[in-house]
Parts: sequence; C-alpha cells; structure tokens
Amino acid sequence: MNDILVDGVRLAHHHTPGSTGGTVVLLHGTPSHSHIWRNVAPALEADGHGVLVHDLLGYGASERPVDRDTSVTAQAELLADLLAQLGIRRCTLVGHDIGGAVAQLFTTAHPDRVDRLVLINSVSYDSWPSSTWRRIIRDHLDDHAAMSQQEFEALLTRQLEMVVADPARMTGGVLEAYLRPHRTPVGRASFFEHQVRYYDSTPTQRVAPLLRTLPTPTWIIWGAEDRWQPVDHAHRLAADIPGASLTTIPGAGHFPMEDDPQRIVEELRAALARGQAL
Repeated sequence: MNDILVDGVRLAHHHTPGSTGGTVVLLHGTPSHSHIWRNVAPALEADGHGVLVHDLLGYGASERPVDRDTSVTAQAELLADLLAQLGIRRCTLVGHDIGGAVAQLFTTAHPDRVDRLVLINSVSYDSWPSSTWRRIIRDHLDDHAAMSQQEFEALLTRQLEMVVADPARMTGGVLEAYLRPHRTPVGRASFFEHQVRYYDSTPTQRVAPLLRTLPTPTWIIWGAEDRWQPVDHAHRLAADIPGASLTTIPGAGHFPMEDDPQRIVEELRAALARGQAL
C-alpha cells in the first residue's frame, strides 16, 4: 500500500493500471479495510484490469483525523477526489457493506463516471446498523474509552465471527488482520469515532429513490447466509434497480470474499465481460 494526500488527508491505497483501458475500484466495508480484497484484486490484475483499492478515511492504514467527517457521504465525496487525482475518469465500481453505500451515492451522483456498478452484501435503505451493532452503539459508543483492550477485542471478535458462514474462517491470521488496525489506543478510539459513530442509514434512505432510474448496468452479489444484511435486501435492490442482475452464493455470509473468494472473482469476471466495454 502507498500513501496519497487527497483533500488534505492521507489515504493508503494500491493502484495498478491495466492493459484493458479501465479500472476496477474495490470499496471495502466495516468492520474491515482493504485487506478483504486480498484474494480478489490480484486475480483481476492478472486478467489485465486496472485495480484500485484503498482504505477508507479512518480505516486500516489511512489517516484517522480528529473531527473529520467519515460518513459514507463524505467517503463518496473523497472517492471523487481520489479518482480525479489518479486520473481515473471512468471505472467499474464494486462496493461491499458500507462500501456499497458509498458506491450507491457516488454512482447516482456521477453516473457518467461508472461503467458498471457491483454491490456485494451492501447496506441499503434502512437496513443498517444491524441489531447487534445497535446494541453496541447504545452500550459503548459514548464510553468506549472505559473498555479494556481485552473487552474491546472480545466484542469485535464476536462481531467478526458473525460475518462468515463458517466461523473457522475467521480465526488465526485472518482474524488477526481484521483486529490489527485497532490494537492501539488510537486505533480503538478511531474504530468507534470513525466507523461506529457513522453507522447511520439516512444516506441510503435518501438515495434509494434514485436507484429506480439508475442507468448504470448493475450486478448484485450476495452471500446467502448473511446474518447482518439478509438476502431479502438483495432482492429489493434487484427489483428497484432497472435491469439489475442478482446472484446469491450458497455457503457464504456477509463477507463472501472470506467464505468463497474464488466465486467472487468468477462473478466479477462475468460482470466485467458484459455491460459497457472497459
């Protein structure tokens, strides 16, 4: 990952120009960072596609600025600046979880800049935060500094175990990679102040009516065993977005890139082979 200064803040990113003439932008969600694409991005790069992954502001290795808006609305605005700075005029935009909210906001605001939209287990409408996150917001958001590191990691581990269909996939080095950005006092505080504090469905409720007239070719990919964003939301998105294609993945949960990364690669390859040419 390299650092780039965008609108006065530092973003960690990886950008590989491709030979096909276009770029696939992979947006992660929460509680996550760009690590989630580690088994997807290299395959697309090997196919010749340009690929951009970055840690959202306040996430992963990106800056954690004090008093900076890190809502999905702000992330979409920052994405526009990042793409402009990298000279990426058009892209295929792939968004997972809250990255899907960022993708919805960006695509409806800039449909001329998105060749294809892919939503993977995306938040939408009033579907978030989930019931478990609402309890965490109620119980810990305003007094998270009083939690011990052990208590915090136990809380986050319980949540991460829910994002995969098979909890054994969220152990060892995989779990460690998701916990690592939060293993300092700053990282732990940032988790609550830059991520949890902005778990707010207002932006996705506001953008929902625009989805019904979205001209962008859209693919919806969903882990069928998602406990946070049940597959009913995928069907609603597919019904609202004109011509949207829906694929559900058996045996995969909210993080299908962990449960079945090869299937995600296959579905993205199929989407990239259709729609507007890259």
